[in-house]
Amino acid sequence: MFKGNEDNPKLTAVFEELGITPEYNPKTITSETIVIHNPSFLKFNETLETQFVCNRLIAVAHENFLRPNGAESFDVSKCLSLISQTSLARQFFIAPVSGYNRGTVERWLKTSDANWHVTEFDWFNICDFEMCEPTSNPSDRRGRHSRAGFEKFPNNETMHLLFPQSAGYCGILGADSLIADSQHPKYWDLYKFQEIEVAKFLEKVDFFIYFTHPNLQESFGRVIAEAIAAGKMVITDALTAQTFGSAVSAALPKDVDAIIHGFIDDPQAYQIHVKNAQSTLNRFSAEHLNSAIINVLNRPIEVEFDFM
Repeated sequence: MFKGNEDNPKLTAVFEELGITPEYNPKTITSETIVIHNPSFLKFNETLETQFVCNRLIAVAHENFLRPNGAESFDVSKCLSLISQTSLARQFFIAPVSGYNRGTVERWLKTSDANWHVTEFDWFNICDFEMCEPTSNPSDRRGRHSRAGFEKFPNNETMHLLFPQSAGYCGILGADSLIADSQHPKYWDLYKFQEIEVAKFLEKVDFFIYFTHPNLQESFGRVIAEAIAAGKMVITDALTAQTFGSAVSAALPKDVDAIIHGFIDDPQAYQIHVKNAQSTLNRFSAEHLNSAIINVLNRPIEVEFDFM
């Protein structure tokens, strides 16, 4: 998806640890089950040279298929067709990463003749983080981090409402576009994407405030899980909050001030909320995901080969 970039350093570390030598652009991949992460990586391609031969092919939908306004997030048909046209498989599955993501996949499939099925489980992000103790004395220190794309940010009016001058601290990581705009408030502490370690940045805040552009909806929201693990209270919009349930506070931007000051006035409630939130991250463990995957993989294939 990002041509010219080096391999993901975490993947490289895993390859080295396991003694695996990656093979680039093989002509054929054969296995009982083949998993392709994020089919949208093909949105810049017109062809796919690799052939997949398997009983079961699973495409993990890391990106929502539809935007909140109903438009496609990318050319879903093209990306899935490139995969299916070069595949000899008995079953084709799309694995959503969350309940919201599942809804976009299912709505898209209703308008398509694509011969793909949706897995009954979500292939969620594994949240294997070290849990940090929440502060016993929260103050009005607000922050957020994300990639630097404009779609990750609400409009200027909302940003000023969420990060006002009256707050004790307002920090934003991934603020490349804001830094380029000389009109941004001088009291905002801005960092470019990857300029500072996420853990180091989160030490500066007690409240993680995360709202995005109205025409973008997070498919999972890993940054929220990171903030919870770091011992921070998270406030976000209702749709993003769905993935994490009671672990986050769902709110409208206009209500954020009142929520923050309510927890500042009751530090014990703040600690209880954050610790309960951290306990809910257990449902996104590797063990839970592996169990769900194994249940599917152990089932017999009931259909004949489908040439798509």
